[in-house]
Amino acid sequence: MTFGSNMIRAFGVVRLGGLPRSFWVVFSGQFINRIGSMAVPFLVLYLGDQGLTAEDAGWVLGAVGVGGLVSQPLGGVLADRLGPRFALVAGLSASSVTIALLGMARGLTAVLAVALLFGAVADMYRPAAAAVVAAAVPAADRPRAYSLIYWAVNLGVALGGLLAGLLAGHGYGTLFAVQALATGAFTLVTVVLLPADRPAREQVPTAERLAAPGVLRDRLLLALTALNLVNGVVAAQITVGLPLAIKDDGLGGSVYGSVFLASGIIIGVTQPLLSAWLERYDRLVVLGVSWLVFGLGIAATALATTVVEYLVTVCVWTLGEIGAASFVGSLVADLAPDRAQGRYQATFGWSYAAAQLIGPPMGAHLYATAGPTVLWWTCAVLGGAGLAGAFALAAPVRRRLQRTSKPITLQKAV
Repeated sequence: MTFGSNMIRAFGVVRLGGLPRSFWVVFSGQFINRIGSMAVPFLVLYLGDQGLTAEDAGWVLGAVGVGGLVSQPLGGVLADRLGPRFALVAGLSASSVTIALLGMARGLTAVLAVALLFGAVADMYRPAAAAVVAAAVPAADRPRAYSLIYWAVNLGVALGGLLAGLLAGHGYGTLFAVQALATGAFTLVTVVLLPADRPAREQVPTAERLAAPGVLRDRLLLALTALNLVNGVVAAQITVGLPLAIKDDGLGGSVYGSVFLASGIIIGVTQPLLSAWLERYDRLVVLGVSWLVFGLGIAATALATTVVEYLVTVCVWTLGEIGAASFVGSLVADLAPDRAQGRYQATFGWSYAAAQLIGPPMGAHLYATAGPTVLWWTCAVLGGAGLAGAFALAAPVRRRLQRTSKPITLQKAV
């Protein structure tokens, strides 16, 4: 028992030790924020209670998605121009206010307007938070740092889901209040504990500011963003194709709920161990293999007909998700010039918002018209495309990092 305790303690020191306070501010803030982010998943049910139709709810969710296309780019620009702490506080404050307003809005027109505004500010904080971590954490420790934040976010989501299920019985309006308070708490933590931004003129030399890079001209960043968009389209089938398949097999909603519970448990238990092992390998290789595993895991839904079989597929695609999501943030941070961390993270983050607009209607259309088999084969093919694309980028990324004197923390071939 003592030996086991010492092993756990030593592992904890290795994984958690040596990271600066600014990282832990972002880590704890993300954890709190994700626990409280419970209103949007229940938005359709809430709108139904307000007398809106399912079609109306679809328009509202679409408005949130459209707004999300500008949210991260806006946050990235603010982070680079006015400082990541400023962008964090501005984005979190706006998100807290607008989610509260969304819970108070009545009538389709008002709800649509607030939903669009909420979507436009909800993710402003993300590139700013990533920029804070990139600035505070040495490049050699970034894979570990971004991996820990991914872990915290998913633990927060899992706990938030359990808490939301309990609070929903007291009225869906409670969820909006909790989300507003949680986001407000992240804002307060940021204001109190995060160091003030340096004036822009002190961050980089004048010549470098005038020659600020255009992220849309960085082909490596755009290629990585495109590959992540492809993976995001596959991930969107968790909310579209998967529930349809479960329903067609005559299984209830509780089975679909168990999918998220199982995925959360797997991430919570295995992510620290798996990411520590994967840090020994080249990040692009890890990404490529992980995107393939994820695509094949989602595609394996075609083979599942029982609860146990569905849970097996969840284990497969969750492991792929862990491998991809744990390191991609550090890779983007290493590719970005220091003066453009916010915009690089925002450009990459935009792929998630775009995938949420493209993936669900594409999946629903393929499932309804071409059939489930075509949808699942498409996911497998897209996973293979992710593998091929990541392997093609491995050498150019390595050359970029060597040229910019940023250490390549994961170089061993799988």
